[in-house]
Amino acid sequence: MSDRVLEARDVVKVFDEGSQKVEVLRGVSLEVAAGEVVALEGPSGSGKTTLLSIMGLILTPTSGKVTVAGETPNGGGPARLRELRRRAIGFVFQQFNLFPALTALENVEYALNVKGLAGSAAREEARRTLAAVGLSDRLAFLPRDLSGGQKQRVAIARALAGSPQVLLADEPTANLDSAAGMQILELFRDLAKAEGKGLVIVTHDPKVRTVADRVVGIRDGRLSA
Repeated sequence: MSDRVLEARDVVKVFDEGSQKVEVLRGVSLEVAAGEVVALEGPSGSGKTTLLSIMGLILTPTSGKVTVAGETPNGGGPARLRELRRRAIGFVFQQFNLFPALTALENVEYALNVKGLAGSAAREEARRTLAAVGLSDRLAFLPRDLSGGQKQRVAIARALAGSPQVLLADEPTANLDSAAGMQILELFRDLAKAEGKGLVIVTHDPKVRTVADRVVGIRDGRLSA
């Protein structure tokens, strides 16, 4: 793919468990293009969350390489990994991970502060991304005053803040009812396509298939189309 924004190439991940070595990923290769939505499906223990963590530069592969937004940080050290992760990748998790004492606006603004944007510029960017997810009327609300779907919209706004090229979502509908989950998936897809972002969704939720351009299965550390 000439327009790929994310690539995992021949990725192997081995964990040490006591005296044993457990191979969780076995030579996985996956490419994601700008504006493409990929659903990654597999049973518990299949390696899907490990793969997402490696593509998100949270875990380091035992061998193989990951390229994000045209950059391959192999051997660049923790500082380079953190800088590229903050600049190029947005994360959404099933637990929302919002700061309970911060408003919706402040939660997104804080994420921008971490990425190096501060002051009025950060506040305006936070307002823009919250408007994009339909929460312009909830800027001053604390997480406890938001529904589950609204909390996930704040989490999506936080992931979009700073215009990363890659979005990674780990079970983003797991804590939502069916209707709210479908709304979130459609919103996520529409935003990714409108802004040309590569989106990977790790899921057990069959509804994800309805918004994905491609469904990739993973079993025993290997991918299957």
